[in-house]
Amino acid sequence: MAAALALASRGLGAVYPNPAVGCILVRPDDSRIVGRGWTQPSGRPHAETEALKRAGALAKGATAYVTLEPCAHQGETPPCTDALIAAGISRAVVAIEDPDPRVSGRGIARMREAGIEVATGVAAAEAKGVNAGFFMRVTQNRPLVTWKVASTLDGRTATHRGDSQWITGETARSIAHGLRASYDAVLVGVGTVLADDPGLTCRLPGLAARSPVRVVLDGRLHLPLTSQVVMTARVIPTWLMTLRGVDALRRDAYIACGVQVIEVGEVDGNIDVAEAVRDLAERGITRLLVEGGSRVVGAFLRAGLVDRIAWFRAPRLMGGDGIPAAAAIGVDLLFDTPTFMRTGVLEAGADLLETYAPKP
Repeated sequence: MAAALALASRGLGAVYPNPAVGCILVRPDDSRIVGRGWTQPSGRPHAETEALKRAGALAKGATAYVTLEPCAHQGETPPCTDALIAAGISRAVVAIEDPDPRVSGRGIARMREAGIEVATGVAAAEAKGVNAGFFMRVTQNRPLVTWKVASTLDGRTATHRGDSQWITGETARSIAHGLRASYDAVLVGVGTVLADDPGLTCRLPGLAARSPVRVVLDGRLHLPLTSQVVMTARVIPTWLMTLRGVDALRRDAYIACGVQVIEVGEVDGNIDVAEAVRDLAERGITRLLVEGGSRVVGAFLRAGLVDRIAWFRAPRLMGGDGIPAAAAIGVDLLFDTPTFMRTGVLEAGADLLETYAPKP
């Protein structure tokens, strides 16, 4: 199952709105792996179909290790449960049940009805972690949100003049690009675009095609038509989220450039980020990487919408006149501060990558 989970992770960032699934077929007589598969880009074919194709006739009598309950409904492709049954597997080990109400136990039940022995719950926590975004989209109607930040030791992301390139070194920046490749969408505010004109792509060799959907929050349509994200919108999907009732001529200018304009509601005159992430979920986004500036991050923290943090910390100090990683979030008491637990530390050249998740 650990090997199947590693295969599943290959699909992260490339298969939304589908889950990233891994499947391994093993012969019970000599423990030989005869088929491997993982969800392919855009979500088709599914992992089970890929593994069965590679195994061929050797799938008959094999044990299938699957990281998520095989689908049992007719979508763009036939149900994976039917494919496994038709292939003649003798046993299925399923990490976790699919929360999608179209599946949710039906795949397991159908295999058992066909005489296949089914074991469940193997590495369930790990499997849920891999597909946390998919689970959240199905059960909470929002994607998993990760805040990615690069700062000094004292949590500053730029000098008071806005100088920020580059706080961290080349190794940390390469890891950050790898993060982008594993997310469905990357989000910034228009302020970041105005300050840095980022491309928001994955610039690792061979992974340019894994660049995420680019989302820009811009309530007043200040995004320059000459910015990188607009000028490349026909190549890499770019979504501009703005307030309802904006100027139609300006809106249409972005649309003419290939930008998808999405109008949402407001909170205190600014974009309602809770509504924004719900809208992204409805468009299939399961994993959202927030790389915005302090105001955007502050809005996400105030709304309780940060599920994970990837904090790149450089061994330098900037002092109180530097720009903080997050703007004010309205906390008066220490007891009310959002609290996280560290889940990992990785050396990234001279820098550190610290990862966090909310404290239970």
